[in-house]
Amino acid sequence: MSEGPAHWSRRGILKAAAAVGCATVSLAPAAASTASPRSAVSGGDTGDTGDTGETGGTAGRGAALFSELDAKIEEAMKAYVIPGAAVGVLLNGEEYVKGYGITSVDNPVPVDGDTVFRVGSTTKTFTGTTLMRLVEQGKVELDAPVRRYLPEFAVADPDASARVTVRQLLNHSAGWLGDDYQEFGPGDDALARFVTSMARLPQLTPPGEVFAYNNAGLCVAGRIIEELTGTTYEAAVRKLVIDPLGLDHSRFFSDEIVGFKVAASHNVVDGKAVLDPAFWPLPRSLTPTGGLISSVRDQLSWARFHLGNGTAPDGTRLLSRASLAQMRSRPGPGGTLVVELDGMGVTWMLRPTAQGPRIVQHGGTWPGQISGFLMVPGRGFALTLLTNSEGGTRLRDELFTEDWALSRFAGVTNRPATATTFSGRELAPYEGRYMAQRINEKGAMEDTVIEVDRLGGRLGGTQTSQGQTGEFGVALCRKDFGLDLGPDGKPIGTRSDFVRGPDGKVAWWRYHGRLHRHQTPSGPAN
Repeated sequence: MSEGPAHWSRRGILKAAAAVGCATVSLAPAAASTASPRSAVSGGDTGDTGDTGETGGTAGRGAALFSELDAKIEEAMKAYVIPGAAVGVLLNGEEYVKGYGITSVDNPVPVDGDTVFRVGSTTKTFTGTTLMRLVEQGKVELDAPVRRYLPEFAVADPDASARVTVRQLLNHSAGWLGDDYQEFGPGDDALARFVTSMARLPQLTPPGEVFAYNNAGLCVAGRIIEELTGTTYEAAVRKLVIDPLGLDHSRFFSDEIVGFKVAASHNVVDGKAVLDPAFWPLPRSLTPTGGLISSVRDQLSWARFHLGNGTAPDGTRLLSRASLAQMRSRPGPGGTLVVELDGMGVTWMLRPTAQGPRIVQHGGTWPGQISGFLMVPGRGFALTLLTNSEGGTRLRDELFTEDWALSRFAGVTNRPATATTFSGRELAPYEGRYMAQRINEKGAMEDTVIEVDRLGGRLGGTQTSQGQTGEFGVALCRKDFGLDLGPDGKPIGTRSDFVRGPDGKVAWWRYHGRLHRHQTPSGPAN
């Protein structure tokens, strides 16, 4: 449930990595898509002005860019086996919303701007925004210890349990094992039971020192919301954020979307999209980290709110400008999460560019539901994408990880990174075995084992998870930072990095934001 392949509870690291290599096939002709351009001012009208796919005020440039975007999405849907998608763009005050393809291969209904998808980990930004409302109400302090609000909170390390702060939950520096996907049923106590179960989670790094993507930490944040509001997480977020913003197609429970147009989840099997209803359910215990169901039109309204002055469409102030700015500033520890990060703010990924303006980003991954969300506040640009197929991973990488959309719409690019051949001596410190753990839905601990070797001036090896093995590679672009390679040895568009310990030796490989502990092939810690 993260930006990038992160829902290891369902697919594991190998299947996630394989998602970038879906076969190229042609789907049945897509249903007619709909586009709705309009002039957009923060808090303004939410109605459509047409369905021609052109904007009313961009003097041709916007229309040409949107046409390019349409072509890229339509081509990628065929190449990566994506039955349906929806996109929203905010460009210098002008909005563009469009649906493509169909909701389901078994019951084809056209996707439009109000079709709902799971947005996965973009939900975390709703959790963070709700907490910021409580900050402004004086009910919580970001730099206060979690135990001020949850006195019984504990993970396996007593010191970390006592010291970890609310901010560290939100910037993913809490330091304990973060991939905990236990399910505790559909009741209102699911989140409380989940947080109690965290008492066994091992501490990987001291709180506040190292970035490592932490789904469990956001569940703790959700539990704090419940304690401070005296209601369920879902009810609190509806009352404090979703309803005031008029996000009428954003809900948490499947029974709340009856009557909505729903994008069904699809797997890709032998180059074909296959409907898989088993992909849809998400444990209620994980709702604060990835449970929101929403439309691309609502997601674009979410972007407009975060780029605006903190008011709702009716003029009601929800957050101050200072609080909005705080959410996307003061980053915690940096590193990589598919892209290079300055760090995380209050649930927002803060991403550098070669030109200076910062990218504010999230996105989500759940089986058959791949989404992306980014903003460049300094350039008045936001982009959101929702897809209903495992194949959506590759399209998201092309639009949100690489430079294609950023350069065209916002005039910014990633910091340059060129794969460089390193000597065997330079690569030797990175060799060895790396291991990571996660807890599955039933509470069982599972291991991912990665063997890394020197290979022609680069790093390569195998990764084994849930009984499956696959090949991977890393081409270093500078010390400790690399470009991820596919089995064919070519860059796949994502980045990872190595983290050193206090002794200066390589202690971890951070891959898709997760820390993999460095060991020698024989087992002792390096």
